[in-house]
Amino acid sequence: MNDMTDTSADHDEPVYKIGDLAEEFGVTLRTLRFYEDKGLLKPTRVGVTRLFSKRDRARLKLILLGKRVGFSLTEVKRMIDLYDPRGKNITQLKVALSKGEAQMRVLEEQRKSINTAIDELERTITVVRDMLAESD
Repeated sequence: MNDMTDTSADHDEPVYKIGDLAEEFGVTLRTLRFYEDKGLLKPTRVGVTRLFSKRDRARLKLILLGKRVGFSLTEVKRMIDLYDPRGKNITQLKVALSKGEAQMRVLEEQRKSINTAIDELERTITVVRDMLAESD
């Protein structure tokens, strides 16, 4: 459960501590610090405490989605950085669509290779089982 702490200056935006986000998204504190070092997340600091905004939380969600579907952190950062809160984000959407379609083709090829490997392994297992059954 999130321990959301409202310590923002304007009191309009929820603020999350590093442990809150780590627990919610199932990542380590080290992972979040790494994303911060790479410029993907930009928490504010109060002393040594990192405070993440709703924007950081949304960015983390996109980072993890991007990684899950096979994008590099560099690609994820480029796509996220195209976001303009004042615009319609047409450029960001076009880039995301193009990269998404390309990654879909890569994943579909990988799925074909995996399915072929599974079929071959199933046949091999059947042959080995039959050989063992004959030796009994």
